[in-house]
Amino acid sequence: MNRKIAAIVALLCMLAPAIAQPRLDSPEYQLGVQGGVTASMMHFSPRITQSALNPHLGATAGLVFRYNGHKYCGLQVELNWMERGWHETETGYTRDLHYIETPFLAHIYFGKRFRGYINIGPEIGALVYSAEHNRPEEDARQYAHADNRFYWGAAGGAGMYGRSVAGCWQLEARFAYGLGTLFNNAKADVFDNSNTMTLSLKLAWLWEFKQEKQRPEAGQTR
Repeated sequence: MNRKIAAIVALLCMLAPAIAQPRLDSPEYQLGVQGGVTASMMHFSPRITQSALNPHLGATAGLVFRYNGHKYCGLQVELNWMERGWHETETGYTRDLHYIETPFLAHIYFGKRFRGYINIGPEIGALVYSAEHNRPEEDARQYAHADNRFYWGAAGGAGMYGRSVAGCWQLEARFAYGLGTLFNNAKADVFDNSNTMTLSLKLAWLWEFKQEKQRPEAGQTR
């Protein structure tokens, strides 16, 4: 639990400088869709043999809303379907975990027409479906149904996007770590940790809506 609290505090400290940026005279609103691929593993303790060279592969898709109200920073909220899971190298067992999730991300950007950016923040979700493949005959704890369907974690990513007459196109690589455990972790339980780790690569298309800059009325000065 101390590690989880430390992660949350560190996340808030990283977001603080972004909140202090000056406001834009003409805020940007962007709405769009995204999709991509995922590579995931589980952090099990005691350890279960997995390989970073042969992770669980899946897909993701969702909606994106972004508000840039400050110079160099904004807020991004998403509603995603995300496929996670793990693949055991020794047994060949694979578990698919399908989540509906919502990240709340600070969006820190640089540039104008072409931009680089960093997204970082917390996310919550729920496990809606799971499936197994190549299940061994032995009855191990990780083959049981998930104890905790609620998901919460932290995510951070980097990417770039460019503007065109057809909207904004962006490409982002993101890493997410689940701070909640998939299986119960009391002293009497088998696993101390069972946290998801997910790397995703997503392509998004967004349409931009700019708020017109307000003009002072006659007789008023700024």
